[in-house]
Amino acid sequence: MKVIYKRPPVLTEAYFKYCGGCGHGIVNKLIAEIIEEKNWLEKTIIVWPIGCSVYADQYFNTDSICALHGRAPALGTGIKRALPENLVIVYQGDGDLVSEGFSEIMHSAIRGEKFSVVFINNAIYGMTGGQMAPTTLLDQKTTTSPYGRKEEESGAPVNMAELISQIKGCYYSERVAVNTPQNILATKRAIKKAFEYQMEGKGLSFVEVLSPCPTGWKMKPTKALEWLGAEMMKIYPLGVFKNPEVAK
Repeated sequence: MKVIYKRPPVLTEAYFKYCGGCGHGIVNKLIAEIIEEKNWLEKTIIVWPIGCSVYADQYFNTDSICALHGRAPALGTGIKRALPENLVIVYQGDGDLVSEGFSEIMHSAIRGEKFSVVFINNAIYGMTGGQMAPTTLLDQKTTTSPYGRKEEESGAPVNMAELISQIKGCYYSERVAVNTPQNILATKRAIKKAFEYQMEGKGLSFVEVLSPCPTGWKMKPTKALEWLGAEMMKIYPLGVFKNPEVAK
């Protein structure tokens, strides 16, 4: 029998500890596939955050390191400057990147650091109990906004892909999602493009991935996928927000 799909050898045999229906596992698999297809295993260094993916170093056969809360871009900066020929992937969630480490990612973009960011936006703090994040939608209920997020109290959700695209040092910015097969394929293309731009020596490349969090949202996985498409995409539209290669 012909094998048409197998676990990418970039991944270890460890099972993913993510909750059922979570999008992190999908994105991890896509990253592993890209590394394998491009034969970049020996060149890859992944910076993992404090969050749902904190144990992901156990899932990959690449070199990797865990950064403290929000500090992944600072760590990625040091690694990429010391090892410019390597593929440096900074992987962060919305609480980690937009709240705890907002200044880190923004100043990395301002400096035009040449690493790639894979930013998982599930509109909530997933690992620590489902608290409101800067990306939480208005009226969305969380453990710290039981009556729904209010703009007059907490401000509006932060659109990172659009925001960071306005910074000169950001070379590429795109928002994708992992709620349908078609969108998953588009996500892989976007991440692959971000990695390729990095290896070509371009500036910061940024991919925002809309991801379901059934546990934090208190929904069944199928309902979470529907809610992502129906509600999150209204606030976070998919698309390319900066890509000089297309503009040429």
